[in-house]
Amino acid sequence: MKLIESKTLATAQASIELTSIPQDGTDLVLLLSLRGARADLTDDPGFRFNGDTGNNYSYRTFVGNGAAASSGANTSASFNYLGIINGSTSTSSTFSNASLYIPNYTSGLSKSSSVDCVQENNATTGYQTLVQNLWTGTAAISSILVYSTYGTNFVAGSTISLYKITKGSDGIVTTS
Repeated sequence: MKLIESKTLATAQASIELTSIPQDGTDLVLLLSLRGARADLTDDPGFRFNGDTGNNYSYRTFVGNGAAASSGANTSASFNYLGIINGSTSTSSTFSNASLYIPNYTSGLSKSSSVDCVQENNATTGYQTLVQNLWTGTAAISSILVYSTYGTNFVAGSTISLYKITKGSDGIVTTS
């Protein structure tokens, strides 16, 4: 994997965007350390590709909270889902961790992605979210926007880092 770009917020912001994603990779990996300013235990970030705000997204979620498990789906959304992260009333100064994997990001087909997200909390309830996303756009992914679906900010210190995976000349995926 090769780092493309990393952003850490110096002040609270409503969104974080990565633009000018190079088109010479095979897959993308986005690693996130996020905390929302929503006045709740949790916040729900979403993401969009290439500025597409239409209902061209769908996702299926699987959530565990330490006591129960649940699942859900949205088949006509205006964003893909990143999972449940820390809100402002969760354990102080604690950030959620998530990984977003996007295979074949330059293909001319719809783009699938998968998320593994953990909401850290020093209490009885903490969340792990697994998400399978689909974007029906067929353009190569050139930008990714991450934002709170509640319209709140991400706090200072929130970080996202984008990596690309490239395929070697022998056709085998390699890391560099």
